[in-house]
Amino acid sequence: MDLLHTCLNVTDIERAVTFYTEELGFTESWSFETPDGETENRYVAAENGVELQLSKTDGQTEVEGGTAWDHLAVGVDSVDRAFEDVDHYGVVQEPADQPAAGARTAFVEDPDGHVVEFVEPLDD
Repeated sequence: MDLLHTCLNVTDIERAVTFYTEELGFTESWSFETPDGETENRYVAAENGVELQLSKTDGQTEVEGGTAWDHLAVGVDSVDRAFEDVDHYGVVQEPADQPAAGARTAFVEDPDGHVVEFVEPLDD
């Protein structure tokens, strides 16, 4: 079994695509609209090919956080640099070492409040 993608419901698809492509370096890969024209889906891919489906449904102006969704983790060369450079929409956790996980991490929110974790391996 392979992970194909994760779908994030968003309130402003252009803003979401811009965040993931310009701020996190993903590449927009493809898109489609539902037959009724109510939902637009745009996909962005990381360098390793893993995709995010960004889904905007007409009339949806708010995304409620659910208990089944926690965060999206992205690998970065420098957590501190990513934390400073990205135009995040809220700080969940500032950069800190997580020795038990062998990583330095930080958590920020995207434009719709989805939590994004930056992960940098700690030197051995």
